[in-house]
Amino acid sequence: MYNQYFHFSESPFSIATDPHFVYMSPRHQEGLAHLLYGINFGGGFVALTGEVGTGKTTLCHCLLQQIPKNIDIALILNSKLNAIELLATICDELGISYDKNQQSLKNLIDRLNQHLLATHANGRRTVLLIDEAQNLSMEVLEQIRLLTNLETNKTKLLQIILVGQPELKELLKRQDLRQLNQRITARYHLLPLSLDETQAYIRHRLTVCNGHPEIFKQSAIRKIYKLSSGIPRVINILCDRALLGAYSANTHVITPAIVSDASDEALGVAEKKSSYLAPLLVLLFLTCVAAGTFFPGYWLKTINHAPVNLAALSPAIQAKPEIISPTKLADQKEPLPIEKTNTVFDAKTTSFYDWINNPEYSLNAELTSALKIWGKPIPESQQADCHYVETTGLRCVFGKASWKDLLAINRPAILEFSLIGKEKRHALLTGLGQNQSIIHFKNNVDFPVADVLKYWNGYYLILEPPPIPDNELIHRYQTSDNVLWLRYLLNNVDGKNETVEQPRFYDDKLIARVKNFQHQHQLPEDGIVGDKTMAHLKNIARALDTPHLETTD
Repeated sequence: MYNQYFHFSESPFSIATDPHFVYMSPRHQEGLAHLLYGINFGGGFVALTGEVGTGKTTLCHCLLQQIPKNIDIALILNSKLNAIELLATICDELGISYDKNQQSLKNLIDRLNQHLLATHANGRRTVLLIDEAQNLSMEVLEQIRLLTNLETNKTKLLQIILVGQPELKELLKRQDLRQLNQRITARYHLLPLSLDETQAYIRHRLTVCNGHPEIFKQSAIRKIYKLSSGIPRVINILCDRALLGAYSANTHVITPAIVSDASDEALGVAEKKSSYLAPLLVLLFLTCVAAGTFFPGYWLKTINHAPVNLAALSPAIQAKPEIISPTKLADQKEPLPIEKTNTVFDAKTTSFYDWINNPEYSLNAELTSALKIWGKPIPESQQADCHYVETTGLRCVFGKASWKDLLAINRPAILEFSLIGKEKRHALLTGLGQNQSIIHFKNNVDFPVADVLKYWNGYYLILEPPPIPDNELIHRYQTSDNVLWLRYLLNNVDGKNETVEQPRFYDDKLIARVKNFQHQHQLPEDGIVGDKTMAHLKNIARALDTPHLETTD
């Protein structure tokens, strides 16, 4: 319903398992690595557990796409089977013929064993994957354990993967299942997404369907994370209903209020204050009044009868100032004040670690420096974010690359550094020495490449204009990267950098600027970027210079 309104190529938040939308968070990558290890180097059981909706089935689909070609797999989705039904289903999955009128454990196991020996002789291996394994009965689990006894002198003939909810972990701890539990060679518990991963997950799905990744405000994403606890399926449900709510309200930005309404409708979770909260506050207030009446008098009596050691009253431990991570700082609506230091930097005596280990080197501060290189206006707060960057017509492009690939991009780049204690710092790379052994940062600060690469985690952010549109038409009231490209060019033409809430939206002010541009170039003044207007704009785009890394002696 809302796809055309937001210019999506398809629905971004369907709860169906679509490989096209798969987002492999670090947790999912680690879980997949455990599964692949168990298949390639194990022998026996592999266990994957996780809460409902965390992406276990999605992980299984990714596994099926990556297993070696010499592996046959039997996929069991219905775990509510008895032992005979399970064996018959395995035979069906592997294409093993058997007498359906005389199904017995012995007959089915014999047929399965013959098949496994034959495939092993042909250099093939067999994997049994059982989903929703927490529903398996004790009888079936014992039969599954016995299947691992099918083996040659050197190898197991059947590899078994159990996928289930957290109840499976508890089930395997039972004393009467200790034999099965001891045969698990790889196990992994899939946790929900973190706040940062939730943001990346939402933006990934929006990008896949050609949507604007900034539709959801940071505050709205935090709300979604709080309501969903980082569970992808719930995130999808909330985002889908929030987009529908935004469509109904005729807005292109998702706010926390819209997310709250979506939660009420989709999950039936209304944020209501407890009825007993007011009486509790009254009781607390009365208690404080009573305490204030009693303790001051008691304190005065005490200090009148006992000598006071003033030195003992001084604080023994001074509170350390809070170091605010760049991620937390980026989420703030208003930038936090930065404490200035009087330290003078000396490249000869200061190590790179000592230099970068400074809370002032935040992502927001470095974005401001990057805007200066591009000749763009700086926000009054002196702290920019990617939404502000888009008002200038540029866009933030995040990525991870090797040092060689980053140099090939040849653009000023904000590098992310991981320090001891998991602190993140950012620094703007502006150039290189001629032999590329020295790295230049903003304010002409230089360090050897080897020292810098010790702490760079491979992540970078660059600013760039959106690509030139493939199509030859930009409609009014359209939302797309093409509009951002149009805004970028007009900012360079007329020198205006208007602060707008939705930089990718072709609003009335931008229409007026286009009409003014058309008037100056004797073009039809319709506010539509058609063939003739597009041709003029592309000529301007080709003539614009973009910043590159500087090379010095």
